[in-house]
Amino acid sequence: MKRSMGMVLAAALAVFASARADDVAKGDAAKAQPIVTSICAACHGADGNSVNPTYPKLAGQGAAYIAKQLGDFKSGQRKNPIMSDIVTKIQQGDIVNLAAYFSQQTIKPGAARDKKLAEAGEKIFKGGNAATGVPACASCHGPAGAGIPTEFPHLAGQHAAYIVAQLKAFHSGTRANDGGKMMRNIAGRMSDQEMAAVAEYISGLH
Repeated sequence: MKRSMGMVLAAALAVFASARADDVAKGDAAKAQPIVTSICAACHGADGNSVNPTYPKLAGQGAAYIAKQLGDFKSGQRKNPIMSDIVTKIQQGDIVNLAAYFSQQTIKPGAARDKKLAEAGEKIFKGGNAATGVPACASCHGPAGAGIPTEFPHLAGQHAAYIVAQLKAFHSGTRANDGGKMMRNIAGRMSDQEMAAVAEYISGLH
């Protein structure tokens, strides 16, 4: 009974993800340009490559993932004082346009600054930590950090500081918009050192 219910739920989620992807595919990047210039560029850069490591690079991120995050900020499911205020100025229909715009930009590769830390992070990214039950990041985000656009974000080249901040937010539960508590469960098993190592590796991955 539990198995059949799980299969039904999985099928329903697949249909929902497909529907979301179809909606996002209708986004018009050109219509997003004025919004990017007037609102987004100050933090994320006109091309989605933020200079300040506090703010994530959006360039090349999956459109469906961007749309979900903006929608979550708008609904309050994901909380951030800056973004929560900004999304009030963005119409629901423009979310898919912004998602289309940033997904079409090219991310500028980063570089790991601490070689030893990055090497430790690579082991966790590719193999996880069996002793603490931390799975390999690559199992969802891919060996090259490209992610699965409709479900898991593109990580390669992202700012290390931003990655650490998000892992800590999942760890503490202050970020809780992950399906099935997936990231909360994973980050909850990670040490601060592991978070820093994985983030350092990801920042130079391309």
